Amino acid sequence: MSDAMQIFYLRDADGHLQAVQLSATLWEKVEHVVQPFLQEADVSKPAAATPEPLESFAEFLQFWDFAYPYSPAVSCPHCGQSVKDWRTAPDHPFVLVNANLGGLLVFHCKNCQTTIRQKHFRDHLALEHSTPHY
Repeated sequence: MSDAMQIFYLRDADGHLQAVQLSATLWEKVEHVVQPFLQEADVSKPAAATPEPLESFAEFLQFWDFAYPYSPAVSCPHCGQSVKDWRTAPDHPFVLVNANLGGLLVFHCKNCQTTIRQKHFRDHLALEHSTPHY
């Protein structure tokens, strides 16, 4: 394997470095050096949760003028988790991760990590979901 194929730099759409991926061969050579740093960083702790975009959601509701009433019910087609109102449900099983005036509401199911997209159109609601494959 050439040196160029040992390290992969993963960049976002703007070209900013987001991550570095090492080949298995290179990892075997550097793992003993890197492990102490990983333990110091305690990468097992989840990152702090981003707050829900409630201001965007309030704006979404403020300008709601669709042909049907807004329903706060959310259900996960993957694991079956369901609530009548995501805002007041005990344990808050669905987290709002995106809301916009275009009618898109995106939720994250805490139970199975599925992303649920509610696409509100003027006369109907379309639902989509994607479940991570581990």
